Amino acid sequence: MLAAETRVAPSSDSVALLATSPVDWKQIVLPLEPFLQAVSKRMSEQISAFDSDLACYAEYALSARGKQLRPALVGLSASAIGKAQDSHVTVAVIIEMVHLATLVHDDVMDEARIRRGRPTLAANWGNELSVLLGDCLFARALELAASFPTPEICRAVSSATNTVCAGEILQTQRRNKLDLSRTEYFKILAMKTGELFALACDLGAHLSGATAKQRATLRQFGMSLGTAYQVYDDCVDVFGSERTAGKSLGTDLAKGKLTLPLLVLLEGNGATREAVTGMVQHWNTNSFPKLMSLLRQDGALDQCREVICEHLQVARDCAGSLPESESRAGLLGLCDTLSTQTELLGGIA
Repeated sequence: MLAAETRVAPSSDSVALLATSPVDWKQIVLPLEPFLQAVSKRMSEQISAFDSDLACYAEYALSARGKQLRPALVGLSASAIGKAQDSHVTVAVIIEMVHLATLVHDDVMDEARIRRGRPTLAANWGNELSVLLGDCLFARALELAASFPTPEICRAVSSATNTVCAGEILQTQRRNKLDLSRTEYFKILAMKTGELFALACDLGAHLSGATAKQRATLRQFGMSLGTAYQVYDDCVDVFGSERTAGKSLGTDLAKGKLTLPLLVLLEGNGATREAVTGMVQHWNTNSFPKLMSLLRQDGALDQCREVICEHLQVARDCAGSLPESESRAGLLGLCDTLSTQTELLGGIA
């Protein structure tokens, strides 16, 4: 097993959108600061919705927020069409709670002990309690969604939550599936990561009175950005630096998850495919140098970069079709940031 015994869970919004770049993350979200502060305050208020005996667990889970990427997408999309309102704050909280619920469940499935520099909920209180707390977070998010005057928000959130969970199931079913196709791989990525990015953009636009075309454009932006981000994150697991990524690398390999770098090798010649098959089926840390040699030999990193750039170009085209504004510049800035980090892959000390 490549991952350390004390497994570090991937930061959900890891280095991809946070490191120094032509457009820094702080620069992108500076106009959103009041909105994101309101989201943080509303998130903290959700603790009171839980039974008093569960409050400490809920507080621990809800305080595990990263850089609030999905709430930022709600705010940017809202402002790209109109103005962010209190309803946008509620939607951002709903989406963030769904996201945090998936992280709680992921940490159980991946046996992760550390996330964002502290013990996971499962490490502190065990798997059974963590699974149930994750269920409570999902339920609270749907309860908030049902508070809107029309059922559209609740319907959209319920559908997206179902899609995300189904994507995780498909990924689990396809562990060690050596004939996994790129089509299946990208379907899983769209379901388990792209969907919440898309939902954040879609509902942000919808609550600002966007037209059907504007909603579709921003939803596609979120889907393309989310897919590009997940491919990048999958590449970090192989090509990244543990110091920079802030997580143990090789966890996908240790769990038998076939990501794009591995698919590139499995599409290669017979000798390469045979070698990779053996490594995946009997993975251990001693195989890593050989795997890296094959990845370099086949130019896998460059192929992965091309795929990320293709998805980012779709996102840029979507954002570029919106009216010129500070928020549109922010959406394009997210693409630029991820593009820069993609170029740094494989060259981070």
